[in-house]
Amino acid sequence: MKPRDIFLAILTSTIWGFGFAVAKIGVESLSGAQLTALRFVIAGSAVLVLPRPAIRWQLLLAVGGTLYLGQFLLLFVAFQLGMPPGVASVTQQAQAFFTVLLAAFLFREFPTKRQAAGMGVAFSGLGAIGLTIGADLPLLALTLAQAAALSWAVGNILLKRVSGVPLLPLIAWASLVPPLPALAFSYVFDAEPFWHVLTHLSWIGIASAVYLGVFATLIAYMMWGHLLGRYPAAMIAPFALLSPCVGVIASVLLFGEEFPRVRLTGMLLILAGLTIILVPGRAATRPIPPP
Repeated sequence: MKPRDIFLAILTSTIWGFGFAVAKIGVESLSGAQLTALRFVIAGSAVLVLPRPAIRWQLLLAVGGTLYLGQFLLLFVAFQLGMPPGVASVTQQAQAFFTVLLAAFLFREFPTKRQAAGMGVAFSGLGAIGLTIGADLPLLALTLAQAAALSWAVGNILLKRVSGVPLLPLIAWASLVPPLPALAFSYVFDAEPFWHVLTHLSWIGIASAVYLGVFATLIAYMMWGHLLGRYPAAMIAPFALLSPCVGVIASVLLFGEEFPRVRLTGMLLILAGLTIILVPGRAATRPIPPP
């Protein structure tokens, strides 16, 4: 890879990794559903200058519903319920293992021995983190975060059906899916209506939504799509390992997040399993790292 493209790959993963801390900051000003809606209103505005991708509306709705609405609504609500961003940045990588399992079940694309070994290591890490559930890691928050990772994996499987479609227009048009369902969720479950929160939103809340909508969605995916167009996915995918590392560092620096020994061991096992899966293998689908 050229040095410029290596820099872009590192920058993209850094933007996504830092996005976990930004989302945690965002849910201090908005609910998880409201932050989801505002993020994708901002990202979806790009459809004004980007043509609709040449795929069926049903498939576009399915991609937006799983890759964006399901993933981020569940994840942001998990943050709202107390999910630590550092732990989330690592546990969300379970999407890679869920994707392998779904591909085996739906398409009979069975994992290699290395992939199976990596999945075993990673799931043991998830089990270790599960042992630390308590006041700083609510069970419901962890459950929602893993449901978000599963939704992300389903979105990855759907992306197999849109191979060859330009990534940035697909991302922009899929961003039109989450706002209305997220606002409906907010109307039912949130105490304050969205319009009232929006008119009293602090600059920190606005900055969080802009970062997630512009940088973590449009700009980062534009760079990622550029790299996938120039290099094999197997060469680009390992850079996704930087994202959870950045997420952990950002959470420690911004929130003083601490990791009990068992939880830290579990996080390291997840990263080790992800490394075993990503580094030696060839990606079956276009990898979509964290927000």
